[in-house]
Amino acid sequence: MQKVLVVYGTRPEAIKMAPVVSELQRSTVVEPVVAVTGQHRAMLDQVNSLFGIEPRHDLDILTQRQRLEDITSRALDGVSQVIAAEKPAAVLVQGDTTTCFAAALAAFYGRVPLVHLEAGLRTGDPSNPFPEEINRRLTSHLASLHLAPTPTSCANLVAEGIARESIVITGNTVIDALHQVISQDLPPTDDNLARVLGASQPLVLVTAHRRESWGEPMANSARAIATLAARFPHLTFLLPAHLNPAVREILLPPLIGLRNVVITEPLCYSDFARAMDRSLVVLTDSGGVQEEAPSLGKPVIVMRETTERPEAVAAGTVELVGTDEHRIVRAVSRLLTDHDAYDEMARAVNPYGDGRAAARSVVAIESFLGTGSGPEEFVPASVAHTV
Repeated sequence: MQKVLVVYGTRPEAIKMAPVVSELQRSTVVEPVVAVTGQHRAMLDQVNSLFGIEPRHDLDILTQRQRLEDITSRALDGVSQVIAAEKPAAVLVQGDTTTCFAAALAAFYGRVPLVHLEAGLRTGDPSNPFPEEINRRLTSHLASLHLAPTPTSCANLVAEGIARESIVITGNTVIDALHQVISQDLPPTDDNLARVLGASQPLVLVTAHRRESWGEPMANSARAIATLAARFPHLTFLLPAHLNPAVREILLPPLIGLRNVVITEPLCYSDFARAMDRSLVVLTDSGGVQEEAPSLGKPVIVMRETTERPEAVAAGTVELVGTDEHRIVRAVSRLLTDHDAYDEMARAVNPYGDGRAAARSVVAIESFLGTGSGPEEFVPASVAHTV
């Protein structure tokens, strides 16, 4: 059995890695060795527990108000030591976090082939999102095998000089994870969420945390949410608050005390999936939510100036509005008052996956390591209908 060192450190990475780890565990030719950096802590541990993953290595790098420089240096050193101890045939990283880039650099320094899950996403703006856009660009140029979720991601890589034969289009593993969790119909673990789900009021789910939005852009978003809450008193606005103090200090003050705004601690993934499934509209600056919510038929309003997921915008499942207070209020209000506009977004085809991305990814890894044939690539429904 050849070892594949699977490295991740945040909740979004863990969610998207979990289906791949499960598939690797079923493989007869490769063995997953899971190492977590702990860039996130409680949220990361929740996902590992939900999917039954027990990391062999836990670097536990989290510190209060950690800087990007701290995350990078500690993750680079820790992953380098794990590579030296385990001597894997390949290292697998996911997405665009600082853990992802640091582990990629450790693999390069250790002369171990790198496999990049969710490769090829681009906004075209090096500072947006920050630092994720640069993390993913640098990781691409360190990787030997690129598992691109969509044809657009594949085209981005080819445009940057990545050989097409080193790319496999898999779909996004977040769809695998989401439907697995939704199908379990787990009861809510958060008391506030349980009360919200037990009530009759329609729900708007809100998330906000991105670094490039800290300061006035996030303050604008908070004011927009407060305005929407006042305009639609019959709705409940559910906000799982990110743990970062820099987010809470800006986002929460305008919302605390509003009768129909429910602020919770970060929800475990099963709770968050239930909240998405129950919601009418999702208002977010997250990347992964742009993929998850449309697969449940939920329109998504994105509070960002750019997105590395243009497929959803093109498909009509996502609207990009930035952080202007009036644009946010106008976009959400339109969906909540115009049934035709709502139905058009809710019924759009999700371009991100069919629930088999993890299986394709593992077949691609096995083939890369010389133990199998290549997988059949993912073709989004909207593309399949045109060929």
